[in-house]
Amino acid sequence: MASWTVDSPQRLTLDEPVTSLKVDLVAGRLNVVGTDGPARVDVTRLSRRPVIVEHRDGVLTVRHERHPRMPGRLWWLGQFGRRFRADVSIAVPADVPADLTLVVGPLVASGLRRQTQAKVTTGQITLMGVRGRTTAKIVSGSVEALGVAGDLSLETVSGEVVLADSAAGTVRAHTVSGEITCDLDNPRGGEIQLSTISGAITIRVRRDSDLSVHLHTTAGRITSGFPEVRDRAGLGGMRESEGIIGTGAGKLWASATSGSIALLARPVGDEKEEELP
Repeated sequence: MASWTVDSPQRLTLDEPVTSLKVDLVAGRLNVVGTDGPARVDVTRLSRRPVIVEHRDGVLTVRHERHPRMPGRLWWLGQFGRRFRADVSIAVPADVPADLTLVVGPLVASGLRRQTQAKVTTGQITLMGVRGRTTAKIVSGSVEALGVAGDLSLETVSGEVVLADSAAGTVRAHTVSGEITCDLDNPRGGEIQLSTISGAITIRVRRDSDLSVHLHTTAGRITSGFPEVRDRAGLGGMRESEGIIGTGAGKLWASATSGSIALLARPVGDEKEEELP
C-alpha cells in the first residue's frame, strides 16, 4: 500500500496499475479524465486541510482528512468548507470505474468508458464523452452531459439538466425544480425517460428518428414538430400526446407536473456527416 499526505500543491504519478478510483472531497474543483498513460493526481490548490492519496490493491483513493466527529455533510456548507478547499485533477485509465463525491464545487468527468458515479451537494456536474453506465446526482446545481453514450441517469433536486450531442442507449433524467433540455441523435432501440415536477422539458431529435413517443403534462402545454405525434384526450387540465416516429424502435417518455413539453425535429443535414475513408 502506498499513501501520501498532500499539504501543498503537488503532482503524483503512480507506477502501479489502477483498477478503480474513489474520490471523496469536501470543497474545491474536481476534474477526472480517462487516459492511456499512467495514473496521475495533480493537486494545484489547497487550503488548511491536506488531501490523502492512497493506492491499495489497485484502488486509488483521493480524499480529505475528516474530523472523527463530523456531524454531517451539510455542516461543511458554511465557514468550515473553506478549510477543506482543494483543486484536484486526476488521470486514470479510461476503463477504470470511478466513484466521485464532492460536497461543494464543480465536478468534471471526461473520457471514462466503464462505470462512473458522480455526486455533488452544491455545485455543478459536467460529463463529457463518457461511456458505459453513468450516474450523476446533485442536490443544488446543474448537470450537463455532452457527447455521452451507454446508460445514463441524471438527477437534480434544484437545477437544470442539459443533454447534448448524445447517442446514449438509455437516458433517465429527473428534476424536482428545474428544466430538462435534450438534443439527441437517433436513439434506435434506446429508451429515454424524462420527468420534472416544476419545470419545462425541451427535446430535440433527428427528423429520421425511430421512436415511440408519449408526452404528458398536468399543468402545461405540449408542442410537437412531428405530425406523427398527436394530442389525445386527457382528464381535466391534463395534456397528452403520443405517436410513432419512423419504426418506433426506441421509446421516448416525458412527463411534467407543472411545466410545458416541446418536442422539436432536427433536420437530418443539421450535423456534419463523417467521411468514409
